[in-house]
Amino acid sequence: MKNFKNIPAWLKNKYSLSMLVFVVWLVFFDHNDLFVQMERTSELKQLEKGKSYYTDQIREMKKELSELDNDPASLEKAARERYMMKKDSEDIFIIEEK
Repeated sequence: MKNFKNIPAWLKNKYSLSMLVFVVWLVFFDHNDLFVQMERTSELKQLEKGKSYYTDQIREMKKELSELDNDPASLEKAARERYMMKKDSEDIFIIEEK
Protein backbone atom coordinates (compact mmCIF):
# COMPACT_ATOMS: atom_id res chain seq x y z
CA MET A 1 0.00 0.00 0.00
CA LYS A 2 2.96 2.33 0.42
CA ASN A 3 3.54 2.25 -3.34
CA PHE A 4 0.03 3.51 -4.08
CA LYS A 5 0.57 6.61 -1.94
CA ASN A 6 3.29 7.85 -4.29
CA ILE A 7 1.01 7.69 -7.38
CA PRO A 8 -0.57 11.06 -8.24
CA ALA A 9 -4.31 11.34 -7.84
CA TRP A 10 -4.99 11.98 -11.52
CA LEU A 11 -3.41 8.60 -12.38
CA LYS A 12 -5.69 6.85 -9.91
CA ASN A 13 -8.72 8.19 -11.76
CA LYS A 14 -9.80 5.58 -14.31
CA TYR A 15 -11.07 8.18 -16.79
CA SER A 16 -7.86 10.17 -16.91
CA LEU A 17 -5.83 6.96 -17.09
CA SER A 18 -7.91 5.67 -20.01
CA MET A 19 -7.60 9.08 -21.74
CA LEU A 20 -3.82 8.96 -21.31
CA VAL A 21 -3.64 5.45 -22.77
CA PHE A 22 -5.87 6.54 -25.66
CA VAL A 23 -3.68 9.57 -26.45
CA VAL A 24 -0.48 7.50 -26.29
CA TRP A 25 -2.08 4.93 -28.60
CA LEU A 26 -3.08 7.60 -31.13
CA VAL A 27 0.29 9.34 -31.10
CA PHE A 28 2.56 6.31 -31.37
CA PHE A 29 0.79 3.06 -32.26
CA ASP A 30 -2.15 3.88 -34.51
CA HIS A 31 -2.03 3.31 -38.28
CA ASN A 32 -2.36 7.10 -38.79
CA ASP A 33 -0.01 8.15 -36.02
CA LEU A 34 1.61 11.55 -35.63
CA PHE A 35 4.67 10.70 -37.73
CA VAL A 36 2.64 9.41 -40.67
CA GLN A 37 0.55 12.59 -40.57
CA MET A 38 3.70 14.74 -40.71
CA GLU A 39 4.97 12.77 -43.72
CA ARG A 40 1.64 13.13 -45.48
CA THR A 41 1.61 16.88 -44.82
CA SER A 42 5.05 17.30 -46.37
CA GLU A 43 4.03 15.14 -49.34
CA LEU A 44 0.91 17.28 -49.80
CA LYS A 45 3.02 20.45 -49.88
CA GLN A 46 5.29 18.94 -52.55
CA LEU A 47 2.29 17.87 -54.62
CA GLU A 48 0.79 21.37 -54.40
CA LYS A 49 4.08 22.83 -55.65
CA GLY A 50 4.01 20.37 -58.55
CA LYS A 51 0.41 21.28 -59.28
CA SER A 52 1.23 24.98 -59.47
CA TYR A 53 4.19 24.24 -61.77
CA TYR A 54 2.07 22.18 -64.15
CA THR A 55 -0.74 24.72 -64.05
CA ASP A 56 1.73 27.39 -65.18
CA GLN A 57 3.02 25.10 -67.92
CA ILE A 58 -0.52 24.46 -69.18
CA ARG A 59 -1.24 28.19 -69.21
CA GLU A 60 1.92 28.87 -71.25
CA MET A 61 1.14 26.07 -73.70
CA LYS A 62 -2.40 27.33 -74.23
CA LYS A 63 -1.04 30.82 -74.90
CA GLU A 64 1.48 29.43 -77.36
CA LEU A 65 -1.17 27.29 -79.06
CA SER A 66 -3.46 30.27 -79.53
CA GLU A 67 -0.56 32.23 -81.04
CA LEU A 68 0.20 29.39 -83.44
CA ASP A 69 -3.45 29.11 -84.46
CA ASN A 70 -3.92 32.84 -85.08
CA ASP A 71 -0.58 34.06 -86.42
CA PRO A 72 1.00 32.41 -89.49
CA ALA A 73 4.33 34.17 -88.81
CA SER A 74 4.63 32.56 -85.38
CA LEU A 75 3.72 29.19 -86.91
CA GLU A 76 6.52 29.55 -89.44
CA LYS A 77 8.95 30.67 -86.73
CA ALA A 78 8.12 27.65 -84.54
CA ALA A 79 8.49 25.25 -87.48
CA ARG A 80 11.89 26.70 -88.37
CA GLU A 81 13.27 26.79 -84.82
CA ARG A 82 11.93 23.53 -83.40
CA TYR A 83 11.71 21.20 -86.35
CA MET A 84 14.49 22.63 -88.54
CA MET A 85 12.11 23.10 -91.46
CA LYS A 86 13.14 25.29 -94.34
CA LYS A 87 11.93 26.56 -97.65
CA ASP A 88 13.13 24.82 -100.81
CA SER A 89 15.38 27.70 -101.80
CA GLU A 90 17.14 27.99 -98.42
CA ASP A 91 20.15 26.37 -96.81
CA ILE A 92 20.38 25.82 -93.05
CA PHE A 93 23.63 25.88 -91.09
CA ILE A 94 23.44 24.55 -87.53
CA ILE A 95 26.20 25.54 -85.13
CA GLU A 96 26.42 23.40 -82.01
CA GLU A 97 28.04 24.68 -78.85
CA LYS A 98 30.44 22.46 -76.94
